[in-house]
Amino acid sequence: MTDPHLWPEGVARHVLPRSPSTNAEALRMTAQMAGKAWIITHDQYQGRGRRGRAWAMPRGNFAGSLALRPEGDPGQAALYSFVAALALYDALTAACGPAARLALKWPNDVLLNGGKVAGILLESAGQGARVSGLAVGIGVNLAAAPPADPGAAFAPVSVAGETGLTIPAEEFLDLLAPAFAAWEARFLTEGFGPIREAFLARAARLGETIIARTGTTELTGRFEGIDQTGALILTTAAGRQAVPAADVFF
Repeated sequence: MTDPHLWPEGVARHVLPRSPSTNAEALRMTAQMAGKAWIITHDQYQGRGRRGRAWAMPRGNFAGSLALRPEGDPGQAALYSFVAALALYDALTAACGPAARLALKWPNDVLLNGGKVAGILLESAGQGARVSGLAVGIGVNLAAAPPADPGAAFAPVSVAGETGLTIPAEEFLDLLAPAFAAWEARFLTEGFGPIREAFLARAARLGETIIARTGTTELTGRFEGIDQTGALILTTAAGRQAVPAADVFF
């Protein structure tokens, strides 16, 4: 297991004063690197969220990406979103203390005291069944919450606003990188099973009724868990269903 207090061995670190997108920079880097690298910026001005949504970054917040070359197919690479969620949970717990109410919202958000404090966006390069590069993008509202999105499931919150703590982005990376390395090591050696169990142990509204919206449908049902592909399992009026991608509301 990786020491939670040490920067992971063999992982590069790049701090950019300004960048349009750390994910775009990470994907560019994967084409020419052999190892892994974290890229963060103090000013990201073309950040993206899921489904092409804009990701606003007030100054003092965290915008970063891990560039890596994963093994396996696109489905295996997609499971890195759960690795990232667990790493974020651990890093935020270390930063905010045990009193902070943290929960993981399927598939890629972290909640603090019931509001969205962080999000994850995976983007990959490659063709067909081969993933040649992966960018694990992470945004955390450390200093300030961006304006609320009327279409979003949860209002944004910030670490500073909820806890009164001031955490510089580079200090947060010192917590996040070792946490990610520890969960990734477990994922690579033990498979998705322990990652799935750990995610569900921290999941918001497990066993409760939620709403899953895709581009064309809306499903209401009891959140039973996630399957071995990372899909949401819902028990609806029509029976048990696996939902590979959706926005969740509750």
